[in-house]
This record gives sequence, structure tokens and C-alpha cells, in this order.
Amino acid sequence: MVNIKNTLRIFLPILLLSFSYNSYSQSLAGIYLSGSNGLKTDSVYLSDNTVVLLKREKPLLSFLLDEKLQTTGDVEVAKTENACRMVFDKKVSLVISRIMPPFAAGNEFTAEFENISADTVSISNVVPFVQDIETVSITGKGPSDLARAWLFRPGYAPVRVILPDNAWEMGYASFETAGQYSLCSVARRRSIEGGIRQRYQTILPPKSKVSYSVNTSVFSGEWQNGLRLIFRDKYLYDLDKFDNSLYTRADLSWIKESYLIVLQMAWDREFFDRTTGKYTFPDLLKRSASQFGYIDVYGIWPTWPRLGLDQRNQWDMYRDLPGGTAQLRNFSRLSRQNNTRFFIAYNPWDNSTRKEDHYKGMARLISEIEADGVVLDTRGSSSYELQAAADSVRKGVVMFSEGMAVPKDMPGIISGRVHNAIFLSPELNLNKLIKPDFSIFRVCDIGEDLVHREIAIAFFNGYGTELNMFRPGGRDDDYTNDMDFLAKTTLLLRQNNDAFLDHNWTPLIETTTDRVYVNRWSAGRKVIYTVLNMRSEGIEGKLFRAERDSGLHYVSLWDHENVDPVNENGIEYIPVTAPGWPASWYGTRREGSVGCIAGLPVLLNSFIKGDSLFLKSPGGKKILIWKGNPSYKSEYKEFNAVKDTVVRIRDLFGYYEGKIVIQMIDNKHLLDENILEFKAGLPWLVSKITTTVRSAGIAPDMVLVPGAVFSYEVSASDEFIPYPRISNLTVRVDSFLIDKYPVTNAQYYEFLQSSGYMPSDTTRYLRHWERGIYRQGQERYPVVYISYEDAKAYAKWAGKRLPSHDEWQLAAQGTDKRKWPWGNEFHGTLCNNAFDKPTPVDAFPKGASPCGALDMVGNVWQMTNDLYFNGSNYFIMIRGGSYYKPDSSWWYIQGGPQPLDKTQMMLLVAPGFDRNSTVGFRCVRDIDSSRFRGKK
Repeated sequence: MVNIKNTLRIFLPILLLSFSYNSYSQSLAGIYLSGSNGLKTDSVYLSDNTVVLLKREKPLLSFLLDEKLQTTGDVEVAKTENACRMVFDKKVSLVISRIMPPFAAGNEFTAEFENISADTVSISNVVPFVQDIETVSITGKGPSDLARAWLFRPGYAPVRVILPDNAWEMGYASFETAGQYSLCSVARRRSIEGGIRQRYQTILPPKSKVSYSVNTSVFSGEWQNGLRLIFRDKYLYDLDKFDNSLYTRADLSWIKESYLIVLQMAWDREFFDRTTGKYTFPDLLKRSASQFGYIDVYGIWPTWPRLGLDQRNQWDMYRDLPGGTAQLRNFSRLSRQNNTRFFIAYNPWDNSTRKEDHYKGMARLISEIEADGVVLDTRGSSSYELQAAADSVRKGVVMFSEGMAVPKDMPGIISGRVHNAIFLSPELNLNKLIKPDFSIFRVCDIGEDLVHREIAIAFFNGYGTELNMFRPGGRDDDYTNDMDFLAKTTLLLRQNNDAFLDHNWTPLIETTTDRVYVNRWSAGRKVIYTVLNMRSEGIEGKLFRAERDSGLHYVSLWDHENVDPVNENGIEYIPVTAPGWPASWYGTRREGSVGCIAGLPVLLNSFIKGDSLFLKSPGGKKILIWKGNPSYKSEYKEFNAVKDTVVRIRDLFGYYEGKIVIQMIDNKHLLDENILEFKAGLPWLVSKITTTVRSAGIAPDMVLVPGAVFSYEVSASDEFIPYPRISNLTVRVDSFLIDKYPVTNAQYYEFLQSSGYMPSDTTRYLRHWERGIYRQGQERYPVVYISYEDAKAYAKWAGKRLPSHDEWQLAAQGTDKRKWPWGNEFHGTLCNNAFDKPTPVDAFPKGASPCGALDMVGNVWQMTNDLYFNGSNYFIMIRGGSYYKPDSSWWYIQGGPQPLDKTQMMLLVAPGFDRNSTVGFRCVRDIDSSRFRGKK
């Protein structure tokens, strides 16, 4: 043995496979070590002979000896053949040597600790290199607990993480070098000789040993790429190659789209009611449908803790349920009709009851019940024999382990749980990074405590929830609130299942606020950000950078609100809002709030105009239109539109005002979402123009109004009830014909004689007539005491229609914005000037408008076709004023002749109420431009 007292470089080769994140496809060939003042390194050596310098010298390894930090840079180094030896506090020797691992030759070195003292010692927190301010690391922290692994990031407080059940003691480190690369390294406990294995440490009595393997590699880009390499690509060096056979089976793929499991015991009243002797399971399915849409998996459990009371084995317990396996088969079929898979359970420890081959017994029961899956009690893995037994009788049967499979077992099972033995789940589950399409479910033990926090963390990590209903109780108001919360997360998980299976998802992207965590997921151009807020004060404001894809728009899928990026110093950030909670909830299952932001390509282009919803180019995809926020309790309408589509909101949801959410869905997955606000109060046009038979000439009682693109502006005297937009209007109106005069009593009488028209409500109808006819001498007076419906009936009979507001304006004013039909100055001799009684329609021949229309103002108000609704009131627009002018108060509608820049609404109640002595109408007719004779 040689003591190294002078500067010495030792080349420690570590041959690794090429790394996909390295743009130059380089791999690490070795680590240069300096042994002058402890075992340290300041550079690494790549496969192309490039030397990469570190930013500063680092020890090769660090660890805790009896809870005291030790590093290889703190002690003298002795060199033997192919190894280096160090002694710490005269208690433990550490030997660093090259090894050939069982699954890939030449890619790791060993670190073997031996207790050389007479006392018992502990070894823990073995971390490659050392934790410092520039290093991302994973190691144990805090008091003894089932889950005390933490992820440390520069600039942030540490965050708890879930690791595989065989890797809780692991240590991880990654950091940037002085060049373009970063290093990542993991230390794994591999063997113990004479020591005591504990979850996070090894107890070493005298002469006992514990050995770690340490794998180091090089990568480029963000620090999360190092995690991906070690966890996802190398499976923590537990596997050389991953067999994806189960994951590619189409008959098992349904579990990848599943996010809600309910496990229940056979004696639960929600499955079977002993007092009535009837099954209540169908009612449970019905209730679940109303709350969750459906349960993905329902599992029935009739064994433990009843099993063992007599000689019956676990399969007998199923057969002895009321109705036996025939009844359970009916429930299995009923479940699938409701999008639910039906599971049984397997108790591998059942070896003392009636003897029956476990595999054959399970297969027989699966066949009899037509079960879709099996809950593997006390197992963290499955086996070829179990899956083969199920496959022999039925395809699509999924094994679901009680525990979470470790990497080496993942090829043999595709679903598992975050066990409820961990009471407060760590915020980040790195098992999801190892195999993103492994289906994970967080166990929520109903009756143990609230489950809000656990649902939030499961959603943040992109996986589902198991409602374990084994305990009695716990189904109170808090449970109801938690289930509403779960329904919301479940809908988002299902709609974005394509993103939550993202092989390249990114945990813990950079945020502006600590303890508000964000994971990034993507599917095509769609990007999903799940947000977990662990700050009791909540968060409101910019949180993370927007995507570089400028073609995305952002929405909060949690609140269903549009999100506008905030620009700060040329960088666009996404603002996030997540509520806080009372500080007393910290460290309990009440804490935590979530958010979900989506960056979506612009596909829908929907908008609201008036009372109509316009959907632009949906492309034949499924369109869901929600009344308010989407949820399983919300009302929605479904469409399959292949081109631009217009739908009336009233036809969808009746008299509704508020949020409208439009979603484009393809294969159950969200493609785009628009959030619109349908606000009542402001009116929208609900009437439509029905084109008349087009005229080829000018009728004697009509005049031509040449078409034009023109601007006009009108105002109202009282806007307590808001008017439609009536200022700065520029419109296009095609040529049309308009009645030269308002419709007269004589013309309306002819209509009645010819058509036999009689309104269903005759209240105040033609009240100024006597015995069904107008008074003598009033044949040329304008007809009044008619309703909007009466006027439209006349127009239809005459082959005409009521004019639009724009058409009436053009006919009265032309295009020069004059104030009166005859010009800009008012002349009381050119119209009925508030005479307090009507006059014949042809009484003022010099009051013509530019097109030749007469009696446009002063005699009677004239109805237009424009019918509006504001969520509460219907009204039409009337123009021109009338002979009646009340003047004792300014609260009255302004009467007398009205200039052409004034308009007036007439609020509608019922035809009888609406008929009055001052409102009449005139009609228009469309023309056939191709055959029209006369000046246009």
C-alpha cells in the first residue's frame, strides 16, 4: 500500500453508452482524480479524448457517518491495484474500485464501506461528488419517515420526492461543467455483508460491509435531462433492457387511459344491503356516473379480513356471495356498459384454506365472472405465470399491484399504487419519470383522513386516484367536497391523457416563486402545465416562461379562463392564480391547491355575436359547448361540425347569461378550448331578414332606394336600458324598394278582406276602427293599433317585409347625413309637427326624402324589422316620431317629429299591450338586380 502525499492524478475509467441528449453523441470515458489532499476531481475525459473541466474541484463521493458529513476530499488516500482506500474517523474504511455490473460491462465503479471499529456505525446519504450550491441532488433529509427523500435545486427550497421502493437510499447529483456539458451520477446500495438494511441507512456492526455502485454520465441542456437519463433511459441501472411487450398490447392499453379506481369490500352497504337483501351496486354506478362520468375500475373484495374463519379459500368467498359468480358476471357486464372495468382480488398468502392451485383458481374465477383485472394483495409486482393464467381465459385482464413496482419489475406489470402507508405523499413522484406509461394510482384511504392533498399531488404528477373504501365511515361533508375536487382533476386527466403519457415530460420547470411547483407535459403542439401550490398565501401573478411557439394561446383549464402572457424585460411569462388556505392547515391533508394551464394551437376561432355562437373551421372534430365551466355535472351540447357553424345560445341553453366554454375534442383528447362570456344587458339582434320575392320593376306605390356603403350615427334620448351599437356605423345596403307612404287603413283593410287574418290576441287590435272598418274619410291615414306581429303578417301577404334599421335610415337620409328627409333645417310645414292627431300620409308632398319616400317623420312612429333581446327584455327599433308630444316631464319618450339622427326602442310585452295609437309601419321589397328595369 502506498500513501499518496504529493499531487497525483488517477484515471478512473467509467465506460458508458452514448447519451441522446448530447448533441455530439459523446459519452463519458473517465474521471480524472487528484489524490494530493483527499480524493477529488476537477475534470472528466470524454470518448473522443476531449477533457472537460469542472467549474471547481469536487470530492468524488460524500456520505454521512453516524449523521456526520464526510467527503473523499477530507482524508488521505492510499492506492492499491485498481483501487483507492480511505479511512474516516478511524471507524470506517472506504474502497473505491472498478467493477463489472451484472447488466452492462464497465459503466460503474464501486464504493465499499467497512466498519473497522469496535462500535456499531451507520452509513447514509451516499451522494456522488457532494451537495453544494451549484448541484441538483437527491438524498435523505429530516426525521425518520417512510418518505424522507428530497430533491435539492440551486435557488429553491428542497422538495420531497417518491423513489422506487428499492432505491430510497440512493444518492443523485448533477451539475454543469465549465464547458457545454453537465454531469449526472447516481449511487445505489447493492449489497450488505453482516450489516442491517434500513430504508435510508445501513447499520454496520464491527467488520460488516455495505457496497454501493456509482454510475456517472454526461448530458447537455436543462438539469432535468440528467434525471431523464438516470431514471427513464437507464432505469436507475436496474435493467439493461426493458421488455415493452405488456405496454404495447392493445388489449391492455385501456388502463393507460384510466384515472379513477374504487375498491370496496363485499359487506359494504353500497355494494350489498343486508337489511333489504338486495345489491346496491347498480345504484353506486349510477351515482358515480353523475359525479365522475364513470369509474374506470371497480374492484370487489370479499376475502380479508373474513378469510380464514372457516375452510373456504379466497375463490370460494366470491362464489358464495348472493347470486354467486353468475350475479358477479352480470355486474361485470353492467360495469362495462357504464365504461367501468370490474376487478377481483388475489391474496397470494392464502395457503391454509381449501387447497386449490392459485393460478388455476384465479383463471377459473376470471372466466366465470368475466373480470377485467386483478388486485394483487401484498404484491409490488406481478409474474409471467399470473399474467399467463389470466391471458389463458380472457384478454385484456390487467394486474394491479398493492405496491409500486420497482424498475426491474416494471416489464411484468403495467399498473400500481402509491401506497397509503405514506400518509403525506411527497410532492414529486419520480416513478412517473421512469416509465411515463406505467399507470399509477394514489391510494386515498377513505375514513382515515381527508384526501384533498393527496388528490392534488396525484393530479400534479399526472396520474390517477384509488378510492379505497375498506374502512367504515369518513363519508361526510368533507368527503363530498373531496369528491367534487377529484371529479375536477379526473376530467382534466382524461381530456389530456395524451399529454400525461408524454415520454419527455419535464418535472419542476423553473418558476419565479418557490414552493409553487410546475410540471410540463406535451402532446403535439399542445402543452399542459400542472401547478401545485404549497404556499398557504396562494399565488397570483407571473410564474413561468411562455413557450417559444408563438402560435399558441393560453387558457387555465382549472378555472376555464383565458390567460394572457405578461411581458417583462422582453420575456413572456404565464401568470397563474391558485388559492391559499389557513396557515393552520400546513402539514395536513387540507393543504395544497392546484392549477392547470394549457398552451393550445388556435383551431376553434369561436366568437359570440349577438345571441349567436360562431365556430370557425372545426374541421369535423367533436365540439362540446359547455354552459359554464366543464364538469361532469355541467350541461353541455355536442356537435360534429365539418365547416363553419353558427348556433343560437338560446337554442342551446335557453335564457342564459354567463360563461360559455367551447372545446374541440378528438379521440377523447382536448385539442383546443375557447372561453367566451355571454353577457346580458347589452342587446343583440334576434330577428332575421327573410328575403322577399325579388321585384324586376318599381311598383306604383313604392320608390327605389339605390344601394350604398354609407356611414351614419344615431343617438337615443334615454339609455337606461342599453341600446344596440348605434354610433359610427358603416354599413352596406343593397338596392331595394320601399313603400312611398306608411301603410294606410285602406291597405290594411284590403289585407284583412283578402287573407282573413285574425291575431290570437285581439286586445286593442285596430281600436280606432268601428265594426271592423276604419272611420269614413280616414282611408289614407296610417294604420295604427297593430303589433309587430300584425305588421309582419301584412308584409308577408303583400310580398314584402319590414325594413331593417339600416334600410330605413338610407331611405330617409340618403348618404349625406342630413338631419331631416328634406335637408338639414327643420320646417314645420313639411311634416306633421306635433298636431296631436294623425294626418293623411300624402298630406306633405314637399317633405320627401332623397329617394322620394314621404311621411318619414312626424305622423306616426314606424316599426323596423330589428327585434332585439338583452337577456331580460325584447324590443324593436322605431323611427321618425309621431303627432303626439307629451311635454310636462322630460321622463316621457320624446314625441313630435324626430330628426334622422335619433332612434327609439319600443319595449315589447304582448301584442295587446304593444298596440297603440302612435306606431305604424311601411314595407320594403327586395329587387332582382339581374332583371331590374329602372335606375338602380
